[in-house]
Amino acid sequence: MAELSLPFESRYFPLKKFFDIYNRSIQEPEAFWAEQARQLDWFKTWDKVLEWEPPFARWFTGAQLNASYNCVDRHVKTWRRSKVAMYWEGEPGDTRVLSYSTLYGAVNRFASVLKNCGVGKGDRVALYLPMIPELPIFMLACGRIGAVHTVVFSGFSAQALADRINDAQVKLLVTADGGFRRGKVVPLKSIADEALTMSPSVERTIVVKRADVPISMKPSRDLWLHDLLDKAAPFVQPEPMASNDPLYILYTSGTTGKPKGVVHGTGGYLVHNYCAYKWAFDLKEESVYWCSADVGWVTGHSSIVYAPLSHGAAIVLYEGAPDYPTIDRWWDIIEKYGVTIFYTSPTAIRMFMGYGEEWVHRHDLSSLELLGSVGEPINTQAWLWFYRHIGGERCPIVDTWWQTETGGIMISPTPGIERLPLKPGSATLPLPGVDADVVDETGKSAPPEERGWLVIKKPWPGMLLSIHGDPERYRQYWSRFPGVYYTGDYAVKDRDGYFWILGRADEVLKIAGHRIGTAELEDAATSHPQVAEAAVASKGDPVKGESIVLFVRLKEGSTPSPGLKNELSEHMRGKIGPIATPDEVYFTTKLPKTRSGKIMRRVLKAVANNTSIGDVTTLEDEASVEEVVKAYQELKKA
Repeated sequence: MAELSLPFESRYFPLKKFFDIYNRSIQEPEAFWAEQARQLDWFKTWDKVLEWEPPFARWFTGAQLNASYNCVDRHVKTWRRSKVAMYWEGEPGDTRVLSYSTLYGAVNRFASVLKNCGVGKGDRVALYLPMIPELPIFMLACGRIGAVHTVVFSGFSAQALADRINDAQVKLLVTADGGFRRGKVVPLKSIADEALTMSPSVERTIVVKRADVPISMKPSRDLWLHDLLDKAAPFVQPEPMASNDPLYILYTSGTTGKPKGVVHGTGGYLVHNYCAYKWAFDLKEESVYWCSADVGWVTGHSSIVYAPLSHGAAIVLYEGAPDYPTIDRWWDIIEKYGVTIFYTSPTAIRMFMGYGEEWVHRHDLSSLELLGSVGEPINTQAWLWFYRHIGGERCPIVDTWWQTETGGIMISPTPGIERLPLKPGSATLPLPGVDADVVDETGKSAPPEERGWLVIKKPWPGMLLSIHGDPERYRQYWSRFPGVYYTGDYAVKDRDGYFWILGRADEVLKIAGHRIGTAELEDAATSHPQVAEAAVASKGDPVKGESIVLFVRLKEGSTPSPGLKNELSEHMRGKIGPIATPDEVYFTTKLPKTRSGKIMRRVLKAVANNTSIGDVTTLEDEASVEEVVKAYQELKKA
């Protein structure tokens, strides 16, 4: 059996506890995961820990449990019933605080509402809501009665919503009259109405009153939540669910093609996330945990709802934009609620770097004990800024790697087991039970410091069950290297065995026969002292095949100039080599990003190649496209 070990003398790297746990998890995976699973509450224990018929895995077969029960019921039977479960802050400044007993009551009543609307076990429910408490409550209510929820990000267009509803054959839609974003009301109900003209499977729509704006209500189809709650029962018996019954379907974002619905089960998913967040975040009874992601993405599912609530932690939920109405909104929230664990994206960190430290230092962030990074590789400069200015050089940074498909964190430091020495920019080592490797094009382990493909060699409990309605699409994850899960990411293992994630293998430019990743190029650009953020796109080149187009947002106090453009080009040559020299550099005040914080490189590529930009409804700020186009046009005129 493979063991994870590092070529260090023990006096430099005394990690006996971590390696004892990790090696046992790889050598005796079924015994190990059975031990971990007993930390949750089960109605019936399993007949078999794992049934593995490659590429399909079924965990804890024969067992029964309920996700809602594990997140609320078991806590209200203890002293936690009066403990805070959720601090919620709306963008306009309104707040709500829910204890576990309050959350328990709400989940039961919402479950009763769903049942009264004809929803039962196996039915699909779409949730198209802003970041308000009703969103996680409805997720838990679905889990309580055995309905399968599919959360649709509230920034998606009517067509995108309809595509997901139709693929999942959704029976009931939950939406709101509107939600707040940068001081404006997003007309969710109007968007939903348009989507429903294309979605014949939906029988009922439940509407949450949030923005208190006029909307159209279709008789017999549309129902106000507050009216339905008047007739709701105070208790609904949690449905015993088979471990491999689906808990939710979540559609991965993509620019073209049919939406890909990732299906996650109940038992394995809950076990994986319960353990991963204990190991990675060292959750304690007094922890106040804030993940800044949107619940519409997998990070929100696992990191806001199922993992922290299964631990009985207090979570923070925030509705609005990170820098609205003032740049220090996030730091104000951390100070206000005494956040101890803060989990966010490198893109957000780089955005705040650009604003400078003044806004951070207005607030007391001494409650913070641990920081986390998620969503994309974090560059060294962002890591160090996060560590120094947000963590006060006292908080370790948990740099995590995982995917929608993996269900939970896979590679990460483990302060909940033993503190690993940290290297800025490295996700460190795989969690227990995760047999990760970097392989070459033949599938063999790549030598240290050599780039290859990140793979997972054995099944793990949080893995997806399948792709909804398309098992052949699921098999593609296992076809690149037979019997091994292909992540689609480039990575490197250094001589100490640490993993460095380099970004998506499909986010690669081919320049004069040389392949280079966008993450590597952007990391080089942001290492320049005047650069706050950078994004790379490619442009067709008749000689080289592709050329590099660099879009840059400068730090406050820096001024765009031809001299700085040349300096940046030389800087990138010096960091990577002549192959990294950008053919074009554009300065802009904004970069187009999704609300989850990911840069939409296809928009930049369309601008650079003067082609159609396409649908931009998922953007955090559509004005960012205008800014990029303006920068491009002005430089072309010059």
